[in-house]
Amino acid sequence: MSEPQAKKYTPFVPVDTNLAEFTIQALVLGLVMCVVLGAANAYLGLKAGMTIAATYPAAVIGMALLRLLKGSILEENFARTVGSIGESVAAGAIFTLPAFYIAGLWKDDFASREHYLISTAIMAVGGILGILFVAILRRVMVNDAELPFPESVAAGEIHKAGQGSSSGASFLFGAMIVGALIQAGSQFKVFAAEWAHFISFKATVINLKINKELAERVDVQGGMVLSSPGVSPAYVGVGYIIGPKLACLNFSGGLLAWGLFVPILLYFLAPNMNLPDVNKDPETWLAAATAVWKFIVRPMAIGGMLVGAGFTLFRMRKSLGAGIKRSVGDLQKAAKGQQATAERTDQDLPFKKVLIGLAIASVATFAIYFFFVQSVAPAFVATLVLLIAGFLFAAVSGYLVGTIGSSNNPISGLTLSTLVIAALLMVLIGLKGDVGVTAVLGVAAVVCVSSAVAGEMLQDLKVGHILGGTPWKMEIGDIIGVICFDLFGQCLHIFKMNRDGKGPVKFEIGGAG
Repeated sequence: MSEPQAKKYTPFVPVDTNLAEFTIQALVLGLVMCVVLGAANAYLGLKAGMTIAATYPAAVIGMALLRLLKGSILEENFARTVGSIGESVAAGAIFTLPAFYIAGLWKDDFASREHYLISTAIMAVGGILGILFVAILRRVMVNDAELPFPESVAAGEIHKAGQGSSSGASFLFGAMIVGALIQAGSQFKVFAAEWAHFISFKATVINLKINKELAERVDVQGGMVLSSPGVSPAYVGVGYIIGPKLACLNFSGGLLAWGLFVPILLYFLAPNMNLPDVNKDPETWLAAATAVWKFIVRPMAIGGMLVGAGFTLFRMRKSLGAGIKRSVGDLQKAAKGQQATAERTDQDLPFKKVLIGLAIASVATFAIYFFFVQSVAPAFVATLVLLIAGFLFAAVSGYLVGTIGSSNNPISGLTLSTLVIAALLMVLIGLKGDVGVTAVLGVAAVVCVSSAVAGEMLQDLKVGHILGGTPWKMEIGDIIGVICFDLFGQCLHIFKMNRDGKGPVKFEIGGAG
């Protein structure tokens, strides 16, 4: 008896429907949002240490403006896709490029034209590589029913609500207003967003000593921290979208971290940390617990996520191979003059052009690393590491985004993993000192940008999958967005330098680091 075939997915806009999508008004709006939201996230990331997904504001702004211009829902989807890519480029840049300055490798002005040119090359190559990797991975990741893509579902519902009845749009904007009021109330201390208090208590412990028949009972002072969950409309919304199963997994992770690992590690590390009496200075203990979580427990969690993502990719190896085989088959059909049979909603960039793009990006990457190290062999090794690690971490990033969303994507963990691998390889080939550190940071920077862009791109492609967008148009739009974000950043840089009297007015190609 044959197994029943899986029901074919039907997007919001049917495949045979011909709607405007890649238009000038959608592209211009998307590019403006790309620069503005990317710059805002760069500031937020440098100030707070994290960025947020630009998909939501880009979806709402694009929907509101394009409805006034009589645009279609596919134009809204396209504008949101282009508008949100700047955030991922900025995230990859701000978490890696400052390391060149911190490590003392860039000893002159951090805002010099030379460093902006280097930053531009890293961001452009990393961003385009991420998009090209996604063109290979999309069929596997986006069509996987086990990945919930919570933020993609939310963005898709925003677009659907705007196209539906007035009650649907009213409900959407009403929920936004309520969430904004709650968030504003917590920021202006109208009510406490969270509550935490240290409670001290006395306890009796048994001290077992050798050569004593009876154990010694000792009275000690102790305490514990009680805290409430944070009042956050964003967390409530994400928890509702991902459902009770994944929400329970997230909660159990926090419970293990703060209820088990942090107390145990702090107990053994406290004697070496010279901490004061817990009842006299509980704030110092809270700071120590936070440090233990940040530098020990969180890296353990990132390692676990990498193992889980690696296992998932291993489990998906057949689907990944089938996707690549299908792309090669389309390339062979094109070589024979035959037309690919893929439907509009399943058409990526042509595989031949993807391979050509990867080759060009590889040459550009080699040139960047050769500029860093002034040696062929290390530059070649760095380029090879980048291509292998970049593709694997693009897939891992897509898996993580599909599970927990772009806002929670631990790009820093992927970057640290790349740093370790690249550093070991550079040491093995004998590249040490400042030159070796520069090469390692260069590899990490490109992989970080590539992974961030890949995750955001897959998230947007999932929204397109839900709504009925055309993948290759969205991929081209994001390539234009990456280039625009870089060029606009350089124009701002030149304006700043001339305003400050640091140089004559002249045009140079570059980007914002």
